[in-house]
Amino acid sequence: MTDEREIPIREADSGVTRVSIEKISSAGSISEQDQVCVEEPLEIRVSFGDEGEELTLSITMRTPGDDLDLAVGFLHGEGIVHGREDVTTVEHCGPPSPDKGFKNVVKVSLGPNASLNPDLLDRHFYTTSSCGVCGKTSLDAVNIKIPEQSQSNFQISAQALHKLPSEVRLLQSAFLQTGGCHAAALFEQNGQVKLVREDVGRHNAVDKVVGANVRSSLSVLNSSGLFLSGRASFELIQKAALARIPLVCAVGPPSNLAIELAEQEQITLVGFLGESRLNVYCHPERVTSA
Repeated sequence: MTDEREIPIREADSGVTRVSIEKISSAGSISEQDQVCVEEPLEIRVSFGDEGEELTLSITMRTPGDDLDLAVGFLHGEGIVHGREDVTTVEHCGPPSPDKGFKNVVKVSLGPNASLNPDLLDRHFYTTSSCGVCGKTSLDAVNIKIPEQSQSNFQISAQALHKLPSEVRLLQSAFLQTGGCHAAALFEQNGQVKLVREDVGRHNAVDKVVGANVRSSLSVLNSSGLFLSGRASFELIQKAALARIPLVCAVGPPSNLAIELAEQEQITLVGFLGESRLNVYCHPERVTSA
């Protein structure tokens, strides 16, 4: 499922490792190897201004792999980066961790038009892998200004949506090995899956998808749907709104705030997506029965 529009930027996967376990069942116990998702801290730094001043914006727990996409997507979700022109370079920096060899620092050099005001930043430096909003120090800082959306003509059939969970799952290499990673995916109006990213953190997976698009300079987000392997939270809908994604579908349920924000930002929100069911919570006109 590839064509000339596929986002090409991809780093080598390093998100799965093997551990020794004792497997216990009614038949007894046995020692064997198991595969688990890796969780490591990632420090996201920015370099900005004529003097090249550096600032650490966040330390997030993530699954290594696609770190550069994650860093750029995180900055996009914070309203700092809006497009490829706002990023001069993005790269790992510093030595690998001495114990496991992972490169856990990424530096993003910002262009002159990036929207960074250090005095207005209100985020703790540590963010858990389960929820990016947990790093906000006040509710006032949660609501990022979202640019006005243009009307999208994106439409997809319910039949195509029903097929997405199984199609995305086949492309989730880390999940197939471990059962322990979330996924975010972009898909077209015909249901074709364009891009899949995985992470132990739901918001990280979305940042990786958005960051890959920003880094490639391909404006496919506003003509794509976003698939989520878990639930649809407020922050994930906020990220979709900032990326101008017109439809979000999730295997799990949405929260009330996610529904309210999707309604406000003209996003079609689908929850409880499965092979034979789905719920449309707002803007149902983008989901057809044909």
